[in-house]
Amino acid sequence: MHLSELLSFLEQIGRRPNRGLSQNFLIDENVALKIVRTAAVVPGDAVLEIGPGPGALTSPLLAAGAKVMAVEKDPVFARELGRLQTPDERLFSFHADFLEFPLSGLPLHPPLKVVANLPYHITTPILEKLLEHRELFSTFTIMVQSELADRMSASAGSKDFSSLSLFLQFHTSIIASFKVAASCFYPKPKVDSKVVQLALRPPPLKESAPFFALIRRGFQQRRKMLRVSLQSFYPVKFLEEALLASGAKGDARPDALSLDQWLAFYHALTDQK
Repeated sequence: MHLSELLSFLEQIGRRPNRGLSQNFLIDENVALKIVRTAAVVPGDAVLEIGPGPGALTSPLLAAGAKVMAVEKDPVFARELGRLQTPDERLFSFHADFLEFPLSGLPLHPPLKVVANLPYHITTPILEKLLEHRELFSTFTIMVQSELADRMSASAGSKDFSSLSLFLQFHTSIIASFKVAASCFYPKPKVDSKVVQLALRPPPLKESAPFFALIRRGFQQRRKMLRVSLQSFYPVKFLEEALLASGAKGDARPDALSLDQWLAFYHALTDQK
C-alpha cells in the first residue's frame, strides 16, 4: 500500500493513525513482499497476523495463497479488513486485543506461522504470550524496533544482552533478519525497525519456570555479581562453585553468562541444593 493509497483510504474511513496503539503503517510494498518471502509463505499455509491495520501485509499474505487469521484491536480497521476477503474465504478477521485473545479453538489448524508488524509498545508481552502457546506455531516473522531486535540476538557480555535475550534464545533460533528504514512507514517513527525470523526449537528444559525465576533474580541487580545478588537464596560458596562449574568466573555478573552457561549454572545449583 503506497502512501497516496493509504492516505486516500484513511480519509475514506475517517481515521488518523493512533500513536497510542503504535499505528505506524507500512507504505513500502517491496518490504511487505520481502517479509512474506522471508516467512516462506506458500499456498495453504496457516498464518496469524497481529495488528494488521489497513492490511499492508494481509494483502500479500493472501496473494501468496495463505489462510490468514488477523487480530486487530482497532474496530474500524478490523471491520475494513473485510474488503480484502478472497473468493474462497481465506481471511478470518477478529476485532480483539491480542493480549486478551483466546488461542484455543482457532479457526486454523496448527502449526501456524506468525507474520506481523507488531505494535512496538507491547512487543514483549505479545512474544511472551506466543511462547506460552508455542505448540501452536512453527516460526515467527516479525517486525520490531531495531533496538529490540539487537537484544534478541545479543551475545553474552554485550551491552544489549538481557533476560529477554535469554528467554528468546531458550525458545527460538534467529534464522533471518533485515533492516527497515523509518521512511517506509506513515507516520514516520523515530526509530528504524528490523524484521526478524525466529524458528521455534525444542526447549532445553521441560520445566522452565524455576530457571527463569533464577535469571530474573540475577538481572534485577544487573551490575552486581551473581554471588552477591543471589546470596539470599543460596550460600555464597555454592554460588561460586556453580559459576565455576558453568565455565564462568566466580565473580561473574548476570550478563556475562551465555544461555548454555546459565543452564549449567542452574543445574549446578539444583544439584547442590
